[in-house]
Amino acid sequence: MAATASKNVQLALALPARLRTFLARYPPASILPAGANPETHKTAYQEETPNPFMPLKHPVTGKWHDPKYSLRRQAELVKLARENGVEELLPFTNKGTEERIRKRVELGLRVRGTGVGQKVKGHKHERQLGVKMEKRRQAMLEMPELIKEWKKVGRRAWTRFPK
Repeated sequence: MAATASKNVQLALALPARLRTFLARYPPASILPAGANPETHKTAYQEETPNPFMPLKHPVTGKWHDPKYSLRRQAELVKLARENGVEELLPFTNKGTEERIRKRVELGLRVRGTGVGQKVKGHKHERQLGVKMEKRRQAMLEMPELIKEWKKVGRRAWTRFPK
């Protein structure tokens, strides 16, 4: 038991200072001592704001308070935690990897024309390019028959394309 505790302490000391400070202020229930009740083992920071990444509505005034950590600082903390393999210890945030993947799946790239069945408007010559290239391809496929016909009839008797 003492060996695992010292090992956990060594792992905690290996984390960057910003991450250590955050986890000391807002420890997740998974790293509390065995048998400790998460409701009674709250730090002063956790009693003030349970999730520092979310806005909080004041119980008396009803006004919304900004999160303790801005979106930029949340993203930096998540990145640090991901690099050190402890992202699952952070509270829920929109900047978390799972949430970002979920949004990407739900919303797609959000670039117009990249969805299923969508087309980017483009210029007129760009929109007509497909039809134009198909006509050209068809003409190239019919070219051998045209050449045979032209050689058989001769240049002066060519009536397919009058001058």
